[in-house]
Amino acid sequence: VQLQASGGGLVQPGGSLRLSCVASGFTLDPYTIGWFRQAPGEEREGVSCLSVSDGHTYYPDSVKGRFTISRDNAKNTVYLQMNILKPEDTAVYYCAADRNWFGESWCLKGDNMDFWGKGTQVTVSS
Repeated sequence: VQLQASGGGLVQPGGSLRLSCVASGFTLDPYTIGWFRQAPGEEREGVSCLSVSDGHTYYPDSVKGRFTISRDNAKNTVYLQMNILKPEDTAVYYCAADRNWFGESWCLKGDNMDFWGKGTQVTVSS
């Protein structure tokens, strides 16, 4: 049972990337999914959540309007489309999954989620 994030890389400011989170050993459909990032010396930050309860999506103000989370159940994959990237978006990005939904704040904190994937590095630089 594992999650694997991929799709990171080096992109210029204003550019776009799409990250993928693929599950193996279990089906993502009945799970809440969160995307998180952590830059060196910084605390982990939740950047997107997809609720298993109602299918709604949630974003912090720092990425709202630029990032979009989506799910492809046929591919057992969740995506994070990141547009208008900024240097401050530079971080290692992780995906996580949990069978529950305890609200937006809980999800964006990412505490005690069931499964975590290895991260993928995103670097935004000219």
